[in-house]
Amino acid sequence: MKMTKIKTIIFDFGDVFINLDKLGAMQNALNLFQLTALDSDMIKTNELYEIGKISTSEFVEFYKTNFSNIDETQLIDVWNSILKDFPIHRLEFLQNLAQQKKYKLILLSNTNHLHIDSVKATVPFFEDFKKCFDVFYLSQEIHFRKPNNDIFEFVLAENNLIANECLFVDDTKDNTDTASAMGFHVWNIDETKEDVVTLFETKKELF
Repeated sequence: MKMTKIKTIIFDFGDVFINLDKLGAMQNALNLFQLTALDSDMIKTNELYEIGKISTSEFVEFYKTNFSNIDETQLIDVWNSILKDFPIHRLEFLQNLAQQKKYKLILLSNTNHLHIDSVKATVPFFEDFKKCFDVFYLSQEIHFRKPNNDIFEFVLAENNLIANECLFVDDTKDNTDTASAMGFHVWNIDETKEDVVTLFETKKELF
C-alpha cells in the first residue's frame, strides 16, 4: 500500500525535456577564455545572472571587460552552446499528462534570459510546452536557484503544497538531494540512459 498520494509533479527543464551538452559547453567556454577552469568571479557572475540579479547586458559586460579579446557574439554563441535538441516525443508525453489533469504540473528550472531567448527562437513548440504546466518557474524570474533550500520552500509556499505529496524530477543530484532531505519524492534522472517519458514505469511505486 502506498503511504502517500502524489498530487504534484515538479520537473526540471534541461536534460529532462531539452537535451544539454554541459561538458561540451564548458570546454567551449574554457577554450574561448583560454583557461583550464572558471574562476570564482566567473562562477559568481554566472549564478547572479541565473537568479536575475544582473541583466544580460551586465553579464556580457563582465566578460568583455575581463576578456578583451572576445566579442559579444562569440560569448553568446558559447554560452548557448549548451542547448541541444528538444525531442518531440517528450512534448507529446507532457501534453498527454497535462490533458489527464490528474496532477498539478510545475516547471522549476535554473536558467537565464539568454538561454530562454535561444530556446524560444529554436524550439517552435516552446509555447505549447509552457502551456502544459500549471506553474512555470524560471530561476531568473523568481530570484532563487537550485539546489538551495529556499527555492523549494518558495514553491511549497506559493502553491500550498506538502513536500511528500510532490515528486521532483531533475538530472542534478545536488538538486534532488536537497529536495529529498526536505521530504519530496525524487527521481534523479540519468539523462544518458533514462527518458522522462518512462516516468510512470520507472517510479511506478509512487503511482
